[in-house]
Amino acid sequence: MELKAVALTLPEGSNVILGQTHFIKTVEDLYEIMVGTSAQVKFGIAFCEASGPCLIRTAGNDGALQAAAVANAQAIAAGHSFIILLQEAYPINFLNAIKQCPEVCHIYCATANPVQVIVAETTQGRGILGVVDGASPLGVETTEDIQARQRLLRQIGYKLG
Repeated sequence: MELKAVALTLPEGSNVILGQTHFIKTVEDLYEIMVGTSAQVKFGIAFCEASGPCLIRTAGNDGALQAAAVANAQAIAAGHSFIILLQEAYPINFLNAIKQCPEVCHIYCATANPVQVIVAETTQGRGILGVVDGASPLGVETTEDIQARQRLLRQIGYKLG
């Protein structure tokens, strides 16, 4: 077995949702979740099929994000994984609906940070072991950091003024 760290390439201003699923209809169900949750979200989805023709299935409403999702899926190359790249919305708006999708088994991350996907490669294929999401902590927040966090949450509309 060989372990690899695959760095995702996120287009400027994008967030990513990376997960594991188990069925060919996932790409259509995830598409419906995205458009059903937000009218303004731009997104691309890529799903790595793990049986039959083993194709990367794709959908989305933004060609550049769809192409970037496919490129990342090709780099990861792990069966039954999916990647959603999105702009003009945050993953938090979609995660509960995605987790409720019957085919979705696991969410590895939902972030705008740099991501490395830890992949195991065997003679059978590749699987995702986990992710490195962003950087390690540099300290504990101060009173000023708490106030800045609270201002940010109110500024982007997640808490009342």
